[in-house]
Amino acid sequence: MFFAIGITDRREDLEYDSGVMTCDVCGAYGRFHVFMVCTVLYLFFLPVWRWNRRYYAETSCCHTLYELDPSVGEAIAKGEQIEIRNTDLSRISTGHRFKRCACCGYETSEDFEYCPKCGTRF
Repeated sequence: MFFAIGITDRREDLEYDSGVMTCDVCGAYGRFHVFMVCTVLYLFFLPVWRWNRRYYAETSCCHTLYELDPSVGEAIAKGEQIEIRNTDLSRISTGHRFKRCACCGYETSEDFEYCPKCGTRF
């Protein structure tokens, strides 16, 4: 008898329209991208049971990652359009830090000392 079973972590994007907000980290306009990460038991390649659900929000401007309050995440997963408040977020990591060349305006997240486009020192 052939029996296929497996356990893995899975990321599921949730539908959520946060509207435009001002990022607390970079100060730019952006939106929240909300997703859930959970552990899934697969039986014959079909998801049977999910546990250890965690909800996250990532900003579209600088990709700062926040963990959402579980009750807010569950409400968003059910399809409710609720507002995410600062008290519902706990920052996990800051996003990319961009360097901008003063001479030509080239932006990069790499750790260059000189602009690869025009050669001016950052």
